[in-house]
Amino acid sequence: MTENEIGTIIVEAAIAVHRELGPGLLETVYEVVLEKELQSRGLKVERQVAVPIQHKGMHFDEGFRADMIVENRVVVELKSVEHATAAHKKQVQTYLRMGQFKLGYLLNFGEALMKQGITRCVNGLEE
Repeated sequence: MTENEIGTIIVEAAIAVHRELGPGLLETVYEVVLEKELQSRGLKVERQVAVPIQHKGMHFDEGFRADMIVENRVVVELKSVEHATAAHKKQVQTYLRMGQFKLGYLLNFGEALMKQGITRCVNGLEE
């Protein structure tokens, strides 16, 4: 399964969860429900994953903590805020670069419509 195929399933699952729960809940609620939704669609999901990084020749076991990593290939960062900011998007881009991932999603469940809360981020992904 390619990153793009995984991404399609993530987007569909996020929309389904948002449709059922609506906006306004804590991020952790969406995280546990989305995890189960993705697993029910046959995907391997890890939550709150410590991702190691390298900096100036030094190794750090926990450079950052990803909300979700799906199929060991796609990073998912969840928010539940009125509007995602440029800083939230930069956070995902940094996660991709530092973790050497090619695809990530910023999913903001705080938006009235989930499609407005989905930001796709890439790092050298061939389309």
